[in-house]
Amino acid sequence: MGQCVTKCKNPTSSLGSKSGDKDGGSKSHKKSGCSAAGHKDEAGAPCGKPVADLSNGTKAPEVSAETPIISAVTGEPCREEHPDADGLSLKLIEELFSCYKDEREDAILEEGMERFCNDLCVDPAEFRVLVLAWKFQAATMCKFTRKEFVDGCKAIQADSLEGICSRFPCMLLEAQGEENFKDLYRFTFQFGLDADEGQRSLQRDIAIALWRLVFTQDMPSILEHWLDFLGENTPGIRGISRDTWNMFLNFTQAIGPDLSNYSEDEAWPSLFDTFVEWELERRKREEAGLPPPPPSVVAEYSQSNDGRQSQTWGGH
Repeated sequence: MGQCVTKCKNPTSSLGSKSGDKDGGSKSHKKSGCSAAGHKDEAGAPCGKPVADLSNGTKAPEVSAETPIISAVTGEPCREEHPDADGLSLKLIEELFSCYKDEREDAILEEGMERFCNDLCVDPAEFRVLVLAWKFQAATMCKFTRKEFVDGCKAIQADSLEGICSRFPCMLLEAQGEENFKDLYRFTFQFGLDADEGQRSLQRDIAIALWRLVFTQDMPSILEHWLDFLGENTPGIRGISRDTWNMFLNFTQAIGPDLSNYSEDEAWPSLFDTFVEWELERRKREEAGLPPPPPSVVAEYSQSNDGRQSQTWGGH
């Protein structure tokens, strides 16, 4: 989602960046805490990536095997470090945070997030980054505060890039649990809001991008038709409320692919009534070889000031 999803006009590019077309290593990071030392064969580089290629611009000097490894980036703890009871080094976590921290704010911001993702060998737009943000309980896209980063590393039991990389399989498996996924799903809505602007609903394009992302591991059969409905009927859909977002997960679990057990008498958001009507009409038209229903017959959906949904029928 090359721009940050919460603030950009192109939400399909990057979770960790507002400018995904930028080279994550275009600016070298000159902080001494990020210097990488290691063996000549670079076996300690995270995710199989050579230390010399880290996006912070540092190179691994040629040193003897007896030289102590002093970099948090290499993933190996200093010999003089005293880990806590969980076996983690708070100093290494703090050093790792400093490698990507903004110069003016005590947080990792857009540029630092790009370099962080690059050094983790992950695309900022992929599901693993969303899961990592969930585990870090990040409040805003493109940003990790010091507390979020430190507490997050403690939560996943990692104090290095290599350690974070090694936790991804476990985090992805954890996200598949029913209750965990529900928590991740609800987190994603809040994560997509622009806290600085006090947003209470997701912009349509951002919601579409986040729905595609959060269902990466288990995509409901109705999802593509739902997203087609939202995308093809742009004039009538202004935003997605928290209630609509949360209820869509229930919708995917309770309503069958043929939509035959859907009832307007139940407490579904009004947008769902419109979608089901549109989708059933689309299927009839598809069988008859006709194009989908035009946007003019889709209800206008908006969010009123008191948070309640409102619906007015459009048409020509």
